[in-house]
Amino acid sequence: MESKKCANNLPKPFLKIPHLPQTEFSFHLPKKVEVFEYYTNSNGKSRIYRDQDGFTKGKNQKIIDPSTVSYMNLFINGVLQPKENYEVQCGMIKLKTKDLPPKGAPIILQMFKF
Repeated sequence: MESKKCANNLPKPFLKIPHLPQTEFSFHLPKKVEVFEYYTNSNGKSRIYRDQDGFTKGKNQKIIDPSTVSYMNLFINGVLQPKENYEVQCGMIKLKTKDLPPKGAPIILQMFKF
């Protein structure tokens, strides 16, 4: 049996890439971002920290209702904590971990409203 080479009689494909007009995107950032902070030190015994336990008593230095906040971060001893480790309510932070922060460890809650 003799093998034959098939001749390709099909026309070559014509590929044309369409020219699309350049599109410009612009994003508008929120005009006002409010930042609320809460600072305290661990007493080595408590899982719950309230507004009155904080260092400063200013307007933006309190624990606000999380339903009114866009974003929040909790740092304990300089380490960002996963959301599973704590619960925030108006005026209160509750730690959910087995162990407690060592006495004197800084606790910082950042809250952002967009």
